[in-house]
Amino acid sequence: MKIVHTIADIRASVAAARLEGKTIGLVPTMGYFHEGHLSLMRQARKDNDFVVVSLFVNPTQFGANEDLRDYPRDMDRDALMAEEAGVDLIFSPSVEEMYPEGYQTYVAVEEMTKGLCGEFRSVHFRGVATVCLKLFNIVQPDRAYFGRKDYQQLKVVERMVKNLNVPLEIVGMPTVREPDGLAMSSRNTYLSSEERKAALVLSKSLAYAQELLDSGITSGAEIQREVEVFIGPASGGLARIEYVSVVHPETLECLDRIENEAVIALAVRIGKTRLIDNGVIRNA
Repeated sequence: MKIVHTIADIRASVAAARLEGKTIGLVPTMGYFHEGHLSLMRQARKDNDFVVVSLFVNPTQFGANEDLRDYPRDMDRDALMAEEAGVDLIFSPSVEEMYPEGYQTYVAVEEMTKGLCGEFRSVHFRGVATVCLKLFNIVQPDRAYFGRKDYQQLKVVERMVKNLNVPLEIVGMPTVREPDGLAMSSRNTYLSSEERKAALVLSKSLAYAQELLDSGITSGAEIQREVEVFIGPASGGLARIEYVSVVHPETLECLDRIENEAVIALAVRIGKTRLIDNGVIRNA
């Protein structure tokens, strides 16, 4: 496996693979890999001849008071894990390489970023869309892989690719969870042992929402309220709700009534750690 740090080098490596007739798969990441990341890499390995992982903690998707400086990083560990997953090349650029002096061009996906995380992280999805489009233009992959744990991110990237006629396939992969149900996240490392137990309230809330729907409650607003009431006691009082929303799986618009299926998405803070999760609930 090779590691490169410049746009010129990644383009040269991908061009060489193209000359050999190889298909290219890209897994965009911010590093500090866990099984969720590795599942994307393994799928990319199955689907493509040449697998690129980008490893870049993107400053433009962090707000002023977020954890950019403290975001976990371990390049040696990540490189070993990626190699074991079958990755051919890691692209790990500097901030200056991606956003040189005078940089002033950004990508905005309008309506889909107003709710859910977008309501609380005003610059986040502009940064996500911008860095993803830059990576797509730099690498020019046939396919790019994203996890469904960041559901809004996945849908925003899908919409951007569709609207801007970017010639690649976006592959959404299932959320990977710990045995007790907690969605894997690099930010889980911030949790104390007590907070780690309390964090199970996220996956429990998704199951509870399905129970409510199964009981005959089809009002999105009522399910939202009931889940909000559930979270406090179920977390031992350690969870602070940022949002609970019941939305359309594609448009991300809030649903008044669930006819077939919906996505319930939530963000809570456990201590200082912001965690997100989501799941599809279906009206049988």
